[in-house]
Amino acid sequence: MAEASPSTADELGGLDKATLLRLYRTMLTIRRFEESIADLYRRGLVPSSAHVYIGQEAVAAGVCACLRPDDYVLSTHRGHAHSIAKGVPLDRLAAEILGRATGLNRGRGGSMRPCFPGKGVLYSCPIVGSNIPIAAGVGLAIRLKGTDQVVACFFGDGASNIGDFHEGLNLAAIWKAPVVYVCENNQYAISVPVWRSTSVRDIATRAVSYGIPGLVVDGNDVIAVYRAARWAVERARRGEGPALIECKTYRWLGHHVGDPGTAYRSREEVEAWKARCPIRRLRERLLRHGVASEGELKAIEEEVEGEVNRAMKFALESPFPRPEELYDFVY
Repeated sequence: MAEASPSTADELGGLDKATLLRLYRTMLTIRRFEESIADLYRRGLVPSSAHVYIGQEAVAAGVCACLRPDDYVLSTHRGHAHSIAKGVPLDRLAAEILGRATGLNRGRGGSMRPCFPGKGVLYSCPIVGSNIPIAAGVGLAIRLKGTDQVVACFFGDGASNIGDFHEGLNLAAIWKAPVVYVCENNQYAISVPVWRSTSVRDIATRAVSYGIPGLVVDGNDVIAVYRAARWAVERARRGEGPALIECKTYRWLGHHVGDPGTAYRSREEVEAWKARCPIRRLRERLLRHGVASEGELKAIEEEVEGEVNRAMKFALESPFPRPEELYDFVY
């Protein structure tokens, strides 16, 4: 297993200003979007469960920044961030989560199943781990077509303990499928801590079983995530097969917005992880190294706030699907 650590490299990872500011904007957009969705959920305006990504923003931002527009993403029940990082329109994503007719999938996907092939988001799979073998299949299709596209497949630590994980990685390895498997190890599978459910300290060590590389990164350091993902994406694009990246991170809220998360986690643990906020960490680096001024960052923050507010307004003002459309698109 190889390790990628920000302590072994320059704090900015050799990235240019444009890339660093793009990463900052993406993470901030995810945070503000998810905060708004959590607020709407608490107000009874989200007609389903809502699993938000607050605290994990560096993973989606860092990985998707390495993808091309024609690359693919397979997401999870906690997948709003992957869509945002891949460039899906915020207003239509918000409308989808609220079950509105103007949503990405006309309100039929909701919070956990949105997809938008126009930006490469093929599917969000709420069944834990079910996207892992699908990614192997998409990777095989890419190989058969002879293109150099790549698939990024996201899943949580809990998914690494089910059959689909092992079957999917084995197939992808056999086929040399261009898949970057990204384990978002946020320490809990619903309420079960990873140390209680998983036999290895680092999930990435399981990659050796399939003859593929495994990397462990600080999932709250967007530069570390970006560098690991760029290596894996470039490798896959060259036809060298899949890789597994484990990003150690943490979700600040419970499993879903309605879960207080207090029955299985201590306040001290949550606060310790909040102190490692990925957005604040990058912001401090940008200022410390003179990459951006306080004014530049505040301008980005105000722009993001406006974009998210407009997206939520659009969603709230959009109509619900009409009852007579209930059986449309059912096969």
